[in-house]
Amino acid sequence: MKKSRFSETQIIGILKEADAGIPVKEICRKHGISDATYYNWKSKYGGMNASDLKRLKETERELSQLKRMYADMALENQALRDLIEKKL
Repeated sequence: MKKSRFSETQIIGILKEADAGIPVKEICRKHGISDATYYNWKSKYGGMNASDLKRLKETERELSQLKRMYADMALENQALRDLIEKKL
């Protein structure tokens, strides 16, 4: 996936400009983004604050850690089942 030129906090700042009343076309021209990019950002980050974004990142980090733990446990469980089946 291509790395964005803008950080999430910058994206939220750009979206806040539209909330302040600046037309979307002008914002897109000012920051060098397309209308589609703006509306994709709005659907993903619309209504978020910096604190919401921080909490989202923490939750995503925790979820990825839990997924890794589950994968490890499932692998161990399968290995133990294979070992038990061989003994029987």
